[in-house]
Amino acid sequence: MTLRRIAGHIYLLIVGILLASCGSKEVRDSAPDSGSVSIRNLPGDAVPRPEPRSRYGNGPVYEVLGKRYVVMDNGSGFKQRGVASWYGKKFHNKMTSMQEPYDMYAMTAAHKTLPLPSYVRVRNLSNDKSVVVRVNDRGPFVDNRIIDLSYSAALRLDMVRDGTSLVEIEVVGYGEPPGDRPVRRSTGSGSASPIPATSSAHRIYVQVGAFGSRENAQRRLGALKSAGISKAFVVKDTSSNPSLYRVRIGPIKGVVQYDILVEKLEKLHISDPYLINE
Repeated sequence: MTLRRIAGHIYLLIVGILLASCGSKEVRDSAPDSGSVSIRNLPGDAVPRPEPRSRYGNGPVYEVLGKRYVVMDNGSGFKQRGVASWYGKKFHNKMTSMQEPYDMYAMTAAHKTLPLPSYVRVRNLSNDKSVVVRVNDRGPFVDNRIIDLSYSAALRLDMVRDGTSLVEIEVVGYGEPPGDRPVRRSTGSGSASPIPATSSAHRIYVQVGAFGSRENAQRRLGALKSAGISKAFVVKDTSSNPSLYRVRIGPIKGVVQYDILVEKLEKLHISDPYLINE
């Protein structure tokens, strides 16, 4: 391993420790001074473009706070649902894992294992607002958090005040069509209008299993009830052939409730809950 490579690993470890506080309730990052930015002068979505894999921040394996992370060789097709947080003034102009100055006004984000750089569409499950960001940093190194957004991206998703939100992220490749989700691309003017929500109310559920037999679904349901998870139920999905019996919990009313639920599920050795919004 070269000295340059060793230095890169040490730097990534330091950045990871710093970012471990991002998105936590104990340490809140700060927004810009009041009046310095508004939703009407935020940048548009990051536009995917061909970029070489960064020499920095791409592992292939790194360790932060005693946990090892393996960087993906290719993020194509990657989707994930979970909790997003944001980071702002505290890290503004400090170096990202890609050795770029962090700009809280740019449409960027941090992720633990996606290749750097990557482009992802982030959708707020509570209001259906959506943005595209460029992933150029590592983090957030906090349990149950999947992505750390720049201040501007969080503001456009209407999640700055709460600090966190339940989201879906999906890798967007160069030249891919935007699909059926509302995506606003930058026009180069430096300004963007707010993205309207497509619905005023969204119910969010946590799915903890899909079974081919009702008996197995009921067995999972019984375990949840015994653990004090009262909002669990079974729904029969006849769109599948054969039908599936899906075990769900909810509706979930925010990140705090979701965090508590995930902790309970871990004690039941259920480690793959999936967020559903309707």
